Amino acid sequence: MSDEKPPQLVDYFVVAGLAEASRALEEEQQPRPARPGEPITDVAVIIRSQGEEVPQGFTCIETSTSGHPVDLNAGLLNNPQMLLCYKRGRDKPPLIELGVHYEGKDRPKPGYQILDTTPYSRSANLASGSPGHQRTFLTFRRAAEPPGHHTLGVTDICLVMPSKGESTPHTFCRVDKNLNTSMWGPALFLCYKIAVAKDNTLVYEAGLLSRYPEQDSESFPLPESVPVFCLPMGATIESWPVGTKYPLPVFSTFVLTGASGDKVYGAAIQFHEAFPRERLSEAQALRLGLLSVVDRRPVPGRSLHTRKSICVLSHWPFFDVFRKFLMFIYRYSISGPHVLPLETHISHFMHNVPFPSPQRPRILVQMSPYDSLLLCRPVSSPLPLSGASFLTLLQNLGPDNAVALLVAVLTEQKLLIHSLRPDVLTSVGEALVAMIFPLRWQCPYIPLCPLALADVLCAPVPFIVGIHSSYFDLYEPPRDVIFVDLDTNTIFQSEERKLLSPRALPRRPCKVLLASLHSLSQQLDELLSAPGEEEPPELVLSDAEAAGARRAQLELEARAAFLRFMACALRGYRSFLRPIAPAPAPAGRDAGSLFALQGFLRSRERAYQRFYGQLLRTQLFTQFIEDCSFASDREPCLEFFDTCVDKVQVDLEKPEDAPLMELDDPRGGEHTVFITPPEQPAGPDGAEPPARYRYDGFPTLRPELLEPPRDPLVAQLCQARSSAPSSPAPRRTKQEMKVAQRVAQKSSAVPELWARCLLGHCYGLWFLYLPTHVRAAPAKLRALQLAYDVLRKMEQHKVVLPDEVCYRILMQLCGQYGEPVLSVRVLLEMKRAGIVPNTVTYGYYNKAVLESKWPAGTQGGRLRWAKLRNVVLGAAQFRQPLRERRSAAGDPPGDRAPPAPRPPLQRQTTWAGRSLRDPAPAPRLVKSGSLSFPGSGRGEGGSRAGPGEPPLLPVTPSPPPPRPRGPPSSADGSLSDIGTDESGGDEGGPGGGPGGGPGGVTPRRGLAAKLQQLLSPGKRPPPRPTEPPREPGTRRGSEQRDGDPSSRRSPAETLLRPRERPESTASESSVSLGSELDLSDASGGSSGAPKCAEPSVDGTEPPALEVLLSSCSRCPGCAGLVFDEELMAGWTSDDSNLNTSCPFCSRSFVPFLSIEIRDFRRPPSPPGAGPVPPSPQGPVLSDRRRCLELDETPELCNGCADTPPPGRWERVAFAYLSPLVLRKELESLVENEGGELLARPELVDSHPIIYWNLVWYFQRLALPSNLPLLLLGSQHAPRDPQPPEPSRVRVRLLWDVLSPDPESCPPLYVLWRLHSNIPPRLHPWGPPAPPFSLPFLEALLSHVGLNEVHKAIGLFLETLAAPGAPQTLHRSIYRELLFLTLAALGREHTDIAAFDRRYRSALGKLGGSLCRDELRRRRAQPPSAKASDCRRTFGAPPEC
Repeated sequence: MSDEKPPQLVDYFVVAGLAEASRALEEEQQPRPARPGEPITDVAVIIRSQGEEVPQGFTCIETSTSGHPVDLNAGLLNNPQMLLCYKRGRDKPPLIELGVHYEGKDRPKPGYQILDTTPYSRSANLASGSPGHQRTFLTFRRAAEPPGHHTLGVTDICLVMPSKGESTPHTFCRVDKNLNTSMWGPALFLCYKIAVAKDNTLVYEAGLLSRYPEQDSESFPLPESVPVFCLPMGATIESWPVGTKYPLPVFSTFVLTGASGDKVYGAAIQFHEAFPRERLSEAQALRLGLLSVVDRRPVPGRSLHTRKSICVLSHWPFFDVFRKFLMFIYRYSISGPHVLPLETHISHFMHNVPFPSPQRPRILVQMSPYDSLLLCRPVSSPLPLSGASFLTLLQNLGPDNAVALLVAVLTEQKLLIHSLRPDVLTSVGEALVAMIFPLRWQCPYIPLCPLALADVLCAPVPFIVGIHSSYFDLYEPPRDVIFVDLDTNTIFQSEERKLLSPRALPRRPCKVLLASLHSLSQQLDELLSAPGEEEPPELVLSDAEAAGARRAQLELEARAAFLRFMACALRGYRSFLRPIAPAPAPAGRDAGSLFALQGFLRSRERAYQRFYGQLLRTQLFTQFIEDCSFASDREPCLEFFDTCVDKVQVDLEKPEDAPLMELDDPRGGEHTVFITPPEQPAGPDGAEPPARYRYDGFPTLRPELLEPPRDPLVAQLCQARSSAPSSPAPRRTKQEMKVAQRVAQKSSAVPELWARCLLGHCYGLWFLYLPTHVRAAPAKLRALQLAYDVLRKMEQHKVVLPDEVCYRILMQLCGQYGEPVLSVRVLLEMKRAGIVPNTVTYGYYNKAVLESKWPAGTQGGRLRWAKLRNVVLGAAQFRQPLRERRSAAGDPPGDRAPPAPRPPLQRQTTWAGRSLRDPAPAPRLVKSGSLSFPGSGRGEGGSRAGPGEPPLLPVTPSPPPPRPRGPPSSADGSLSDIGTDESGGDEGGPGGGPGGGPGGVTPRRGLAAKLQQLLSPGKRPPPRPTEPPREPGTRRGSEQRDGDPSSRRSPAETLLRPRERPESTASESSVSLGSELDLSDASGGSSGAPKCAEPSVDGTEPPALEVLLSSCSRCPGCAGLVFDEELMAGWTSDDSNLNTSCPFCSRSFVPFLSIEIRDFRRPPSPPGAGPVPPSPQGPVLSDRRRCLELDETPELCNGCADTPPPGRWERVAFAYLSPLVLRKELESLVENEGGELLARPELVDSHPIIYWNLVWYFQRLALPSNLPLLLLGSQHAPRDPQPPEPSRVRVRLLWDVLSPDPESCPPLYVLWRLHSNIPPRLHPWGPPAPPFSLPFLEALLSHVGLNEVHKAIGLFLETLAAPGAPQTLHRSIYRELLFLTLAALGREHTDIAAFDRRYRSALGKLGGSLCRDELRRRRAQPPSAKASDCRRTFGAPPEC
């Protein structure tokens, strides 16, 4: 696993300005006529009909924009002629706004002045000649004192008459109040333009002055165009009057888009500083007005300045943080002197301020004693990261224009956004490309375009470009562009390019969108116009935080409104996606082959066909279909959009109650990292060092002053661990996690659903492990087929899957190992199960189908040869009887040999790849689930091996000991004694014994005798001693006589054989688990390496390690034992909660998984020591009779030696996790450390909780894995110098406790074994209580057998009240009776579900004598419905 660098907050720091190689911009272009150099400072109204003349310095407006004569008072013929005049200058602050005031109807606006008189002291009422009409006056607002050189002001005024076909000129503001209020005459409107009026300015292309770091990074080199974006209007040299106030720095943002679509965000501030006059040429001085035109003498009273910019580049849009940092750096450069150089603060911010992580989402950076900033982790959202501000869009354009722009973007029009405020251009541009989510803008996108790149406006492709409004003063814009003026809230459309009307959009979604935007716009106005009263500072801060939270909420609602519209507009699109089922054609990635365009178009209403027709032809939609069809980095976003499509209801006239987006802000109440300012160097005697850094302008960065990172570990401590380069398919998206959490919450209230929910997460765990398992498997196709069979079994048993990760992982593995056909089968299984694949799964499916090599269209040679072989073998079978008849007809009757039995026709191969008729290979280890039993001369089908053929499986070298009479023991090693033997003739073994009938088969015993034998364990005869083991080459007589009928098995014994299982992995469970949903058959249970064998008595090698696992935990509150199904029922749906609840006292506690590791590997003998005696070994599980006999032998219990064999024993305990919690931890482990860790022994030691829980669940469901083998390389199993070959690990699951309390009374099933002379598995039991005698146990069993469970419960309660009974009962009465019944009758003959029903019915009968609380206090209640369903779904562990 390669280490990836953590996210970096800032990539580059750049200083841009006038460089030596900068070229002039205005000289090379063809500018429009020169813009006015001075703003308008005064307006006046004159009455020409009364002899008033235009005042000196004023300009009179006598015509409209198209040349029609205008009169401000043209309502009647006898009205006085009134004209509008204006004056330019810099002697006073300029006008910044004009208006019209209706007296008596409008309230005077604050800051406005009413022009009520003419310069000649007459009334300036524009309706003065029409008595009774509304008095109308002009109003204006002036800029604040003193004026600056770059103050915005009114630069032009015009009058417009709409009745003459005139419209508002571009970049002009229109006052929407008619100047002519009379009933006669044309309507007249006042328009004005706001701009920066300045002259004596030279504009050059900006260049790079300095940068840090100086070397480009490999992942992101510094673009050459960054200086141009820092100063979009160019680097200027300006001549100001002496004493002009410096303008405030201007903050701007921009976005650079790479070839792969990655965005880089830039934040810059522009400021002015002095420029030396010596660097100017004479021509430049003349243009700047520094020299007189006639005699070239210097003009006094002028100062020279230039414009610079500092900028930071980052992949994260932290614009507010960057603005504060840049303003701090700028103020630092113009103040001083300072102790530390400027370069120290820059390098400190770039190196020592970490990116916020989920663990530490708040970074408080203290830049100086008076300057700090707070860096918070971005709000967690499934939408792409963006610098969009929908509130800025609504504030500058309004709801109607916002919807009009939505239509323009969806139909890919040419959009030119312009404003005098460069800081709003990026926010609005980002909002325009974000409102069409999930579509992505594919054409040129420059939210802040410099003048040097203005040629992009002439491109013949759609674009979204933002530019400063002063562009229109210099150049003539193209005619086929839609102009959006953010300053005047207007959209200008040319005749060549007309927008679709918003009525072309789907009516109801558009209506809901407009209503939502109008509501949000009104709330925004109320928020911005809230009166600011004098309040204490603490209230001001709290109000600011509340206002910020309110803005964030409104921003979220605005984005959700556009998201809902897009979800309604694209509803049902997934049903028109075309999966690639056959071998893909060369044009497989074409949108027409991936999506049914015409079908989707026909599914929309006819009134909106025009809009959808244009939408389907755009690059937006084509790229969207490709993103949905193939795996990409947008899968989480598209999956989130699919959930939004499912939530919305198109026919509603209002938004849904459930929000589509939720504000998930992790900043509140979390840990905050404090970053201190750079340390100041100490003086010679510890005194403060002198301040020696002072700057006249922003300096060029000096490399020697840029310090390295102060603490390289700071970023590592604050960073989340980077994702390992493992496959992204196992990862669940955030939306899938939320859906799984909601499903778990609903399932926790329904017992049956809760059990199936846990089971689904368990299978999800195995599929997360599947890539590791397939990687280690020698046969990849076989392992993939196994996983596919597991999926089919899960679907057949209706397993509730929480997500599609299981299918997704298998599809990706099919593509990785070149099995596209199997991937298609997985997709068909998904659809057959009613699961519609989401975008993520669909993308991995198409990727697997496209990138894999498909098999040839014709059948391969292997299949043909297999068919030919089957034909030949079938013909030979049919010809064999003819040959026998011919040979019989030719031989004399006395010499005729009996015909050999004909074996039945078999399939071609078995799992091992050989015919069942073929002779078996060399004798090998006998394993559970073999096709026949050892020691039998015939197979199950009745065929017998020929005289010269070896048996199908090797014969066990050592014969089984004689079986004593008494209750047989369990074949699965579960609860010792189990069931009756229906054969009745197994005392003498296969060859028949004393007292046996003909052929070694004794008559069947009656049912009464069997029940009497079961209930009287003390009357059994002592077991017979086992026969001494024979030499490996010898056989018993019964085995040498092939024709002896005693070698045949009885039908009852055949039924009791364990179910046939295929080969499993190198570790095995002790027995099948008995689950109703057990997938341990040939299709879904196993694959890979052969199983390890049990320790046997026939000289087979014992396992290297044996692991015993038990989940039974003791409640710390009531000291009661809580068993596995009760632990499952007590878990919650919270995937971070480790606690379960006790069914007796309802206390929450963390359950534990107890593990006992037995190392059977013996240490090497010291020199001179004698040979180590062989230790007794357990039976082979496939030999049922031997298991039954050894289970009743006093020296052996459950197939294990009574005394521990020599070796190393170890007991550990770890937390027992819910599958929901375990899956979350496993996903985090795989993401952080890679899936390769699951195949290394380090997993056992570094993550023991995850490891042991995985082993428990995989063994519980009989799912194959190589996890147990990892123990051989861990610290639990030190390596021997000569390890045994092969190394095997056996895992056994226990139902009861692993280490009992020595002082507690043994449970009833252990007492039954003790009375039956069968030693228990666990030894440190305390002495049995006197009341728990053999007659007491027999009486309990008798009541249970006669369906009188209520009498058994009553007898138990009475016995517990007797003197000498134990004071505390760790197990419930239900658990004691159940385990006793299983131990006496055997699990094969006990229906646990029927026992539960009888027990509950018995409690109902006892309700009259004992109240329910008393029964609960005495722990007589049965398991809850949840616990019963969990046990029925998972199955009970096989052993106690």
